[in-house]
Amino acid sequence: MSASQYRSGVPDNWFVDPVNLGVPGVRAPHPDEDNALAWQSDALCAQTDPEAFFPEKGGSTRDAKRICSSCDVRAECLEYALQNDERFGIWGGLSERERRKLKRQAS
Repeated sequence: MSASQYRSGVPDNWFVDPVNLGVPGVRAPHPDEDNALAWQSDALCAQTDPEAFFPEKGGSTRDAKRICSSCDVRAECLEYALQNDERFGIWGGLSERERRKLKRQAS
């Protein structure tokens, strides 16, 4: 089979915009934010399995944190999570509990 005949099982329109889907906690950027979420296109998590970043309660966060540790936009991601009070998942290499602790220390 030639490369041009090969087709994976992933449809061309595999990406679903969580804002349009109505995912709880995901909001559209305010028009005044002027591309405030542009950093997401460079995020390593966007290229990996999202399940690693939203483990079940008590699940391991190790894989997600390892990916975050080498991500170029880790600081922007963490800043976004702190500003938007993200309550679930790994953002900027920190769990929700770690982000809460960081906010308490900053107060």
